[in-house]
Amino acid sequence: MYVKECRCKSKSHLSGDVSIRCSVTMSAFLCRLTVALLLVATYVTAHNQQPNIIIILADDLGFNDVGYHGSTQIPSPNIDALAYSGVILKNYYVQPICTPSRSALLTGKHPIHTGMYHYTIGGAQPYGLSLSETLLPERLKTLGYVTHHVGKWHLGFFKQDYTPCFRGFNSHFGYWTGRIDYNDYTSFEHPGFWGYDMRRNMDVASDVYGKYATDLFTEEAVNVIKQHNKSQPLFLYLAHLAVHSGNPYAPLQAPADVVANFTYIKDENRRKFAGMIWKLDESVGQVVEALRANQMLHNSVILFSTDNGGPAAGFNQNAASNWPLRGVKASVWEGGVRGAGLLWSPHIVNPGRVSHQMIHITDWLPTLISAAGGDPSSLESIDGLDLWETLTQDHPSPRTEFLVNIDPKLNSAAIRIGDWKLLYNPQAFGHHWDFWFGPSGRNETAPETQLDVILEQVENSLAAKAIKTIYPEAFTDMKSLRLQSEVHCEPVPKNATLSCNSQEHPCLFHIPSDPCEYHNLATAYPLHVNVLRAKLKLYNATVVPPRNKPWDPKANPKYWGYSWTNWLDYSPPPTLRAQINELSDSFDFYDLYGDFRN
Repeated sequence: MYVKECRCKSKSHLSGDVSIRCSVTMSAFLCRLTVALLLVATYVTAHNQQPNIIIILADDLGFNDVGYHGSTQIPSPNIDALAYSGVILKNYYVQPICTPSRSALLTGKHPIHTGMYHYTIGGAQPYGLSLSETLLPERLKTLGYVTHHVGKWHLGFFKQDYTPCFRGFNSHFGYWTGRIDYNDYTSFEHPGFWGYDMRRNMDVASDVYGKYATDLFTEEAVNVIKQHNKSQPLFLYLAHLAVHSGNPYAPLQAPADVVANFTYIKDENRRKFAGMIWKLDESVGQVVEALRANQMLHNSVILFSTDNGGPAAGFNQNAASNWPLRGVKASVWEGGVRGAGLLWSPHIVNPGRVSHQMIHITDWLPTLISAAGGDPSSLESIDGLDLWETLTQDHPSPRTEFLVNIDPKLNSAAIRIGDWKLLYNPQAFGHHWDFWFGPSGRNETAPETQLDVILEQVENSLAAKAIKTIYPEAFTDMKSLRLQSEVHCEPVPKNATLSCNSQEHPCLFHIPSDPCEYHNLATAYPLHVNVLRAKLKLYNATVVPPRNKPWDPKANPKYWGYSWTNWLDYSPPPTLRAQINELSDSFDFYDLYGDFRN
């Protein structure tokens, strides 16, 4: 399918295939030397060109839902192939929930500075990420990039100016709400609104109905790569639905033949979730292979990240795992904000390593601007730091602290300075989510879960085969990298701290020695508490009001052909107008939503 450019109303690349076949007459030394020279030539050529930038953002993927963190329960061979031949981000942090993380990723600003920190945008809420914010695709466009968005948006769509085509993307194919059904692309949103949500640019994409969403977005991303004119660098933002739950009446969806491969997983929901991860992983492999086939892989930067911690144990009707970390999505516990992430690129010196440098999701904007040849120092009023040299050359990170989150409405906050983390009221959805949830993924006995089988899958994956055209000797140290990437904690002790729910008596944890947040050290280290509290107070003084707005009945898709749309750009349809006339005596209604009968 041809990728259409947004229509908004109001040669010379060195081949990526540098592996060679050494003849029997060539000495081993000459063989290695030739390969090395070709790799150097590739690096030098690519180094002088702007790299293609690919962001693959998974939705609700838990820390323990990727193989390279140590679990053998659900294989992720293509994701792992990127990890083992790139940089594994062990000390990487995101925001607790979706909209805040996506705004941080694309602005380089903490959500407290954009007003996007309080929950997520509901489909019927008339607000979005402020138009005064300059987003990553807009900045990359000024550097000569062609920009494409595929998948989830969730940064506002009540007016067209807030949608992807008007925020810097040359094309957009995907959905605007927070989640959709994996097969019919409908979105069921509070307070009971339901409608179709799939767009090609600004048009309703009704022609694609019925294909599994992960496959649909993968096909689009692959088409973007295949059709890309390599005279300009590419920015592709592939924001998957996977592995977020679908609509509440059918939350976990994966093809039956894929789910059938995981019969050794006893829990039915986790088994379905495994199928969702497998399809996500297949997508990663196909994207990497498409880059290779179009001779773009040798000069690409690939970021793979989750948007927040996993919703474990049924939270959000999902079955993710953050084991052994504490907490779930929507909390400031490590399980809610410590993200699964990796960076891959031939520009990385000494690839195949684990990064322990502190990284926050706001850092990607200046880091990728730096990778693209821009000047991060010219980016004013952002919170992110340029970590390009930190990650590609393994330099010390300039980041030594970050704000986890502040939400004054929930009286919740957390901050990390150095090795220390201070938090209070960590979970907005009840204290029964303040604990440690599995599965660990390390107790399976099925043959498919044996480590050697898992690592063989990695080496034979589509992504690995593509990567070997650049790194012929990759994947020789997978067991060591896997071990380094794991978070190790003792079993939950009987004296583990169970509550951090008082601003007057917050919890203090030493994360390197206690990554699972068992032992509150606030009483033992009162000076540390005071230092972190003081810094938190400084951050709190910079919080802008949340942009949240009340639900708008005009947004109901039943008034717009049962499709979610940018409803405030249009006059209300007659069916809605008639209902409003019946409510004309309701002062509160007009006071809240305004009189729009004309």
